[in-house]
Amino acid sequence: MSEPYKPFDVATKQLIESDPLAWLRLVGLSGSSVEIINADLATVIADADRILRVSDPDYLAHLELQSTYKTDMGDRAFMYNAVTYYKHRLPVISVVVLLRKEADGPAITGRVQYGTTDFRYIVVRVWELPVQSLLSAPLALLPLAPLSDLSGSDIQSVVDQMETRIDTEAPVEERGFLWSATLLLLGLKYDAATARQLLKGVQGMKESSTYQALLEEGRIEGRIEGRIEGEKRSLIVVGSNRFGTPTADVLAQLNALTSSEEIERLLARTVKVESWSELFD
Repeated sequence: MSEPYKPFDVATKQLIESDPLAWLRLVGLSGSSVEIINADLATVIADADRILRVSDPDYLAHLELQSTYKTDMGDRAFMYNAVTYYKHRLPVISVVVLLRKEADGPAITGRVQYGTTDFRYIVVRVWELPVQSLLSAPLALLPLAPLSDLSGSDIQSVVDQMETRIDTEAPVEERGFLWSATLLLLGLKYDAATARQLLKGVQGMKESSTYQALLEEGRIEGRIEGRIEGEKRSLIVVGSNRFGTPTADVLAQLNALTSSEEIERLLARTVKVESWSELFD
């Protein structure tokens, strides 16, 4: 059974798609060029995150991003690795990227022993990465900066430095995505009110459709701490980034949602459709 779809999944997958070579470098792997290939491993695996086809040398890199602790993560990485190799017939390097400390635990060892098989996988702990390395990294890695090692750095200062880089380097049409991805990832470390406050003064966020959608939907903004309302907010953030600011009719449909399962289903569909109208079909 597939796991509930989480909004950060959309953010991280889109960040990887925007610059897969940068993500390859982040996890310490080599290669001269990278492309995303279909991560659908048929009915055996429904939830593999991203498979990268690397050239020079030729191999596949499987990136699995985690925000929660899974005692079977090594076994899952082993399974993904074997099935990916079976489908593509290329060497596969498996990488588990832990986005926060809560995803770590004694079972995350980077190694699985099964009979005579000694399977190794790479573990990257984002909170151990120096913040300055991410602040100077390609833009597709910038939204990870608030989750990194902030020793000696103030989080608001980090956001301010991010704003400077995004304003000077990112094309106008990409700024909203970078900030909405940052907002979603901030939710892994900070509560919703703190995340909004950190981005309150960011002009690029104010101008984004995501931010405007949150302002327009006062009911969701006012009751964000409730589980259903928080999930609705996530759907607005992801949908606004994909389809633009929702209309009054769309907001009415969002207000009518009362089921976590239905909201999760719609979140999963955001990467498959091209508009708000298609989402609700």
